[in-house]
Amino acid sequence: MKRKIIVTSDGSHSLEMEEWGETYHSIHGAIQESNHVYIEQGLMKFIHQEEIHILEFGLGTGLNAFLTMAVLVPKEKALVYHSIEAFPLNQEEYQVLDFPSLLPEFEEGKTLFATLHQADWNREVQLHKQVVIQKLQSKFEEVTVETNYFDIVYFDVFGYQFQPHLWSEEIFKKAYDSLKKGGVLVTYACRSAIKRNLKAVGFTLEIVPGPPGKREMTLAFK
Repeated sequence: MKRKIIVTSDGSHSLEMEEWGETYHSIHGAIQESNHVYIEQGLMKFIHQEEIHILEFGLGTGLNAFLTMAVLVPKEKALVYHSIEAFPLNQEEYQVLDFPSLLPEFEEGKTLFATLHQADWNREVQLHKQVVIQKLQSKFEEVTVETNYFDIVYFDVFGYQFQPHLWSEEIFKKAYDSLKKGGVLVTYACRSAIKRNLKAVGFTLEIVPGPPGKREMTLAFK
């Protein structure tokens, strides 16, 4: 399926799936959305910890991983970051993404964003003295993840209207089992069917205001 680069309202890039007209991030601002949903509502709940474990469903452009490193690396916090992606970006796509230039205060950003995408798949890689990443090239249905290990799940996949099977009880059960007790799944979505499936596998939900252009989003606690 063909993808093209677009510029969102905050000046940051995203990708659009041409066949669907679906974008990887909000057209109202890619960085703005990721910061609101995954950093402010997810990562910052665990910022007191010296080491944070994150599992991501949908590496996509690598923006969530990049913003997470931008918070934790300057604070000298340790990060273990596992991300599942069935269809990785190619070099031509990730090389033009402008995220590092929009965070000039993150001095190591340009290097870390490049090495994030260049890192080997399907094995743990020491990306930085504080950052271990494992990128898993797999469909969600087929992947095996560690249980009771992660503090946060970033659930950032294409919308329910395009891929409802990714928002199923089967997938959410993997996410639930991967989390430590007290861990949280964060996602931009808030559709009734999604909330039902999250509750069905054991999550306790909190609905909070969404980023610009989206009224609500979901936090799901184990």
